[in-house]
Amino acid sequence: MGGPTIPGMSVIWAFLIAASVATAALTGRMEALTEAAATSAGRAVTLSLGLVGVMTLWLGLMKVAEEAGLVGLLGRAARPVLRRLFPEVPPDHPAMGAMVMNIAANMLGLGNAATPFGLKAMAALEEMNPHKGTATDAQALFCAINTASVQLVPASVIALRAAAGARQPGDVIGPTLLATVCATTAAIVTSKLLRAALPPPAPGGAPRA
Repeated sequence: MGGPTIPGMSVIWAFLIAASVATAALTGRMEALTEAAATSAGRAVTLSLGLVGVMTLWLGLMKVAEEAGLVGLLGRAARPVLRRLFPEVPPDHPAMGAMVMNIAANMLGLGNAATPFGLKAMAALEEMNPHKGTATDAQALFCAINTASVQLVPASVIALRAAAGARQPGDVIGPTLLATVCATTAAIVTSKLLRAALPPPAPGGAPRA
């Protein structure tokens, strides 16, 4: 057996720290580096403590909305659109229901609720995959939509802005909605164009690249 593997992010952070210390030493600014590190650490603690309360409030409100059926309402509204986007998925297939709930939860900023629905949708789509291990058009499109994720309520960003002392932390709702709608539209269009550009796989043959 080989030795322990080092995660890629750990290597990146170690490099950044080493480069910062080396640069500060070469430029004679070690004192400024030490002061900045201590100040930033204190600010991080203050921000985290403020974020706990705001995040608790927003997640509580979103949980109330979920229990009140808002996620289901958004899901029913999204279902006709998804039927057109995923014609190869039967309307009554479990994958369709999971995708609907995933997208509805993401729209409300309920990442913790959206994740299990997304995993369930991918597993259900894989069951229909004739080439196991190679993503189908439906899986690729769903992954793109899930990554872009239209956001009606960007709860995490609002909470961060509120904890940082923003006067109107909800100002990001409009720009975030516009940006995520544009991103989702671009993801869908790109997926459809690539699907049209690639030749369909031969029945029983190798999957297309």
